[in-house]
Amino acid sequence: MGAFDDLLAANEEFSATFTDSELTGRAARGLAVVTCMDSRIDPLGLFGLKAGDAKILRNAGARVTDDVLRTLVLAVYLLGVNRVLVMPHTDCGMSKATDDDVHRLAAEHGVDTRSLEFHTVPDQSAALLHDLTRIRTSPFLPAGLPIGGAVYDVRTGKITPIEV
Repeated sequence: MGAFDDLLAANEEFSATFTDSELTGRAARGLAVVTCMDSRIDPLGLFGLKAGDAKILRNAGARVTDDVLRTLVLAVYLLGVNRVLVMPHTDCGMSKATDDDVHRLAAEHGVDTRSLEFHTVPDQSAALLHDLTRIRTSPFLPAGLPIGGAVYDVRTGKITPIEV
């Protein structure tokens, strides 16, 4: 059995009833959500959205990296995004380790990761405020673009808006 056979079989079932071929790739609700890669987060479901409504940008810790900024520029100017929500979550693994911890763990496996920045999150509130500021002050995004922050609680499914 191959490592991806289960996924290929599931896709056969999915594609047999696929109904989203009319979607254009634009964000129908004008929304981009920057969130964590944590598999406990269902970004469409928790906002009552469906396929085609929003652009979902996921990475470890929901950090606004250079690549996230690049993607937001594309989303705004090419794909109909007119508002951005940055949404980290409770119980995030990125808040439980430092970059040095990750480098050390990789080194134990004979891998040198010192050329990488992992953007771990020792203070989630400070990181979120930093990331919101990074988007708001980007010279590549339109002035006045609505930017919001919220923290998703993985235990309750609720989000708490962050006022900035």
